[in-house]
Amino acid sequence: MMPTRSDASRNRKRPRTAEVEVGHTTAAPPSKRCDGGGIYVPPYRATTDDADEESGYERRSWDALRRSITGLVNKATAANIRHVAPELLSENLVRVRGLLCRALRRSQAACPASFTPVFAALAAVANARLPCVGRLLLARLTLRARRAHAAGNTHRLAAAATFVAHLVNQGVARDLLALQLLALLLDRPTDGSVEVAIGLVTHCGAALQESCPRGLHAVLDCLRSVLHDGDVDKRVEFLIEDLFAIRKAQFRGHPPVQPELDLIEPDDQVTHQIELDDDELDPEFHLDVFESSPSFEQDEAAYEDLKRTILGDDKIQSSSPDDEETDSDDDESAGEESETDQPPVVVRDQTDTDLINLRRTIYMTEGEGVHELLRPALGQRLCAVDRAYQAGFEACFAGHYSAAHRMTTPAGRRCAALDLWACADDRSTRRTPSDGPAVGLPSSPHPAIR
Repeated sequence: MMPTRSDASRNRKRPRTAEVEVGHTTAAPPSKRCDGGGIYVPPYRATTDDADEESGYERRSWDALRRSITGLVNKATAANIRHVAPELLSENLVRVRGLLCRALRRSQAACPASFTPVFAALAAVANARLPCVGRLLLARLTLRARRAHAAGNTHRLAAAATFVAHLVNQGVARDLLALQLLALLLDRPTDGSVEVAIGLVTHCGAALQESCPRGLHAVLDCLRSVLHDGDVDKRVEFLIEDLFAIRKAQFRGHPPVQPELDLIEPDDQVTHQIELDDDELDPEFHLDVFESSPSFEQDEAAYEDLKRTILGDDKIQSSSPDDEETDSDDDESAGEESETDQPPVVVRDQTDTDLINLRRTIYMTEGEGVHELLRPALGQRLCAVDRAYQAGFEACFAGHYSAAHRMTTPAGRRCAALDLWACADDRSTRRTPSDGPAVGLPSSPHPAIR
């Protein structure tokens, strides 16, 4: 007799569970923990509810700060930096200073060199209020420049050197750091190191000329010796010659700080003394990673007080949506009242622009035609009075003909009309019988000049 389907399924061995067996209760393995719904939760994620909620809120706050810092740094330009800087200072930069330095360095390395002054200006604003941000950024840039030079990575070295140059221009770093970096680059000159040194001098040469002219002269002497030795490529030699031309022009066209990026007064700036050969520099990379803090709420409250000191109460907007709606309603009602109370403003143009344009149009249409007729008639009259005028007109015609390619179309048309009228009338080309027959147009006026 063949076994049925129910018998086969009945005889099939059932898998054992860790929960309950027939008549016996076994505990789950100690390494596997389950929540109330029976879903497996890894041990590193199985925490208490209170601690989980607190750390989750702190983590979300950290992620929001990271996105905000990155977005503000990426959208900063020379045109909107005065609006971006207060928004940047409104974030808790003490907590995320590592993220700010990382965002500034990455954006500066990825963007063209023309955006480096913008990032340096942001760093200068943050450093003037929070000096720990500027010192951390300088420490990371110094270590990055040393490692890039040791590894021969010209791209990273050039990015770090350019950032250091503009931080020197902003007063965040002393000029000693730039001079030490130049000495390192020119100690064993190569094509890459000399090119990076040229860019560094171009960016901060004006500041070095004011603060340390003897150091700048020593650097230029080293570059001159490199040029005379001829151990570098021709392209690098041309770059050195261009740098000497810029130096001769007193770095005109390469100011230390652009006017729209000059946001901090010299007395308010904090300048750091960072040396290139300092072995105690700490990049503090642990600040780039989230870590739960037991004093999170106290730190947030302390930075709120610091933010009020930095920005003032007027710049801090902490109103609720209801308050915003009431404020907007009040503004609309106040605007309506002011519109009804105040008389309409009539703007009158006192410059007579329309009248001037009308007169110019009339002059160009009617007066130009009259002048075109008067000029040939006057020239004809002068040629008839004396032969000296004929020689003068002939010399003028020759000069106009040789310079016709530099004349505008209306000027060329007027000169050609006067020349054709004089030639047609045969006043300026009148000759004596001894000179031979006159060569020119018929004596009647030519119709092309009308």
